[in-house]
Amino acid sequence: MADILFNHEGTPLVAYGKSYMGVTKGGPEPVKKLASPKPSEADLDKTRVGDIQIASWGPDNLWPTTADNIIGKVGVLNTGLRFTRNFTLGQGIYPCVVTGYDEKGNEILTAPADKNLPVFANSRIMRRYMEKALRDYLKLGVGFIQLLMNADGSQIVGINTINAKYCRLSVANKEGVVEKCVVSGKWPDQPSEGNYTVYDVLDEYDPLADLQRRRYAGQTKGKAFVMCIRDSWSNNEYYAAPLWYAAYLAGWVDIASMIPNFLKKAYANQITWKWHIQIPYSFWDRQFPKNNFANTDLRQQAINNYMDSIEDNLCGTDNADKPIFTFFEINPTNGKAEEQWKIEPLDNKLNNEQNLLTSSAANSEIMFAIMVNPNVMGAGMPGGTYAGNQGGSNIREAYLVNVANAWLDRQNILDPIEIYHRFNGGDEAVEWRFRNTVLTTLDTGAGTTKTLS
Repeated sequence: MADILFNHEGTPLVAYGKSYMGVTKGGPEPVKKLASPKPSEADLDKTRVGDIQIASWGPDNLWPTTADNIIGKVGVLNTGLRFTRNFTLGQGIYPCVVTGYDEKGNEILTAPADKNLPVFANSRIMRRYMEKALRDYLKLGVGFIQLLMNADGSQIVGINTINAKYCRLSVANKEGVVEKCVVSGKWPDQPSEGNYTVYDVLDEYDPLADLQRRRYAGQTKGKAFVMCIRDSWSNNEYYAAPLWYAAYLAGWVDIASMIPNFLKKAYANQITWKWHIQIPYSFWDRQFPKNNFANTDLRQQAINNYMDSIEDNLCGTDNADKPIFTFFEINPTNGKAEEQWKIEPLDNKLNNEQNLLTSSAANSEIMFAIMVNPNVMGAGMPGGTYAGNQGGSNIREAYLVNVANAWLDRQNILDPIEIYHRFNGGDEAVEWRFRNTVLTTLDTGAGTTKTLS
């Protein structure tokens, strides 16, 4: 049924139905919505917990929580980081001994004498440690690894990743050494006594030697120590910035999150009128003379029914391409048409194409920041600046580049495992490597192949 706004005499001023709008004069003004990203920067300040001075992590000591919320709201960033974690971990680790090299310079690997090492490498403890350590390493830029000692301090009996959101480092001493890590669930508030735990931080230069010195001094009995793993690219001595932080500062992360919200609100609030039908006042006086109705209400009801019949007769799939006939006269004085209906299509001001292009560009920029080829994730654009070949060969090559670039990150998360093994008296000739599944072409006779790295 059409909704019609009448004046006090019963003459329709505005009418709108399921797929049209008619007015006597004038029209709605379009509403413009603007959005602009406002990137923020992290500034280092200090706070105090007990007698320990803490280096705050970002503005208001809240950066880890802020970063986690940002990542959770941007699908391409969240998925890209998870993808990076997965290909870095590959198919897990294994111990080996390099016994020589073949004629092509490839390493000759043999199994270690200790049969317990492969079990240790494939244990849930190792898998849990690496998954969580790499999560914090990629999302926040630093992982806090806890090494647990036995009662007499002679062996490491556990390795654990403390959630980086709850860790803060003490301000370095005069020699530039960070000595303490304070863990609390109260950040960014200053935790009170009993609401935090303090761990000694191992020397970054040689954590194994530092741990051994502490053992010789009798300082490891029943204790736990924290070792930090980080990518030093950001030059931050306390909390390294993650790779995606550059895209965040540039505003691309904000754009990627703003566009879906903008489109959601635009679709929810946009006016979807299709036609603007202009009807002269004189038409109503001729079609529905006031003298023919006992009162104004009856005249309004007759006009409502008339408008509904027009809409039902012209709108919908069954009435597509249906003509409408109107009649008008020509003024003999000026030769202009009078009392004619005008039906004009309304221009849709919501142009989604540019928004989608900007969103795709933001997605690609985020992928570039974390060193992932967008085509691997299906994020390549079909044309323009960010166009790419999404064929199988391109995706395979991009994946191999990712695996090759993962060497340094892999070594960083292997360092605590190596310390665990060597501190407990393990063979120093044992090395730890990753298994990879590499995509191949069908002409090789297999869809995948196993490689060791």
